[in-house]
Amino acid sequence: MTTALQIGKRVITAEEIIPLLTSYQMLPQLVRESLIDQAIADIACTEEETTSACEQFYERRQLTSEAARQAWLQCHDLTLEQLQALATRDLRIEKFKQATWGHKLQSYFLNRKEQLDKVIYSLIRTHDMGIAQELYFRIGEGEQTFSELTREYAQGPEAQTDGLVGPVELGKLHPTLARILSLSQPGHLWMPIHLGEWFVVVRLEKWLSAQFDEAMRCRLLNELFENWLQKQMQQQFVEQQSHSTSNAFL
Repeated sequence: MTTALQIGKRVITAEEIIPLLTSYQMLPQLVRESLIDQAIADIACTEEETTSACEQFYERRQLTSEAARQAWLQCHDLTLEQLQALATRDLRIEKFKQATWGHKLQSYFLNRKEQLDKVIYSLIRTHDMGIAQELYFRIGEGEQTFSELTREYAQGPEAQTDGLVGPVELGKLHPTLARILSLSQPGHLWMPIHLGEWFVVVRLEKWLSAQFDEAMRCRLLNELFENWLQKQMQQQFVEQQSHSTSNAFL
């Protein structure tokens, strides 16, 4: 057995590393970071970008003198080249994202837009269908306001907000609720619908169309990156399990 690491009086062998990472639930993070490093291996930074990244790295850690920087490198057992790779890692990841998915963002946004659009709506939920129908007619005929009836009859958290919910993305709502709201005009009151254990009276108040702005671009770029990374990790674990099964029969 080969000694890989010594922590205090404990000697950890190479054979123990993987079981330990697994028991500490650190193996997925190791796999994730390793896959990222492989993906960005060929992504380069200019000299100016590297210098700027290192300066920011030093500033965040208050390494204001050369002596402090050298001490930090020695403490973390890093070379200057390794520090530069660490300091520029986030920038290289962003470059990888842009090179891989930047040209696909607009079409991805259009495909996702129905889920990204936001709504503000009023809601009353109750377990009693009869009450739900009565509330629908009272609101529709103007006998009482939505907020008044919510405070009196709502059995969900909307009772704390006078029935008002949102803004919330359609993609985060119950599919049935999302569908009827997507078919509504502001002010449209729906007859009671059955959602799981509830009977719900709902009215669309406002529609907020998703915009393809810089914040949305950043969000979608990260989403595509995370989707890709999760698939890579799943594939890696499947291959690892397959490899382990094969070795068991050798």
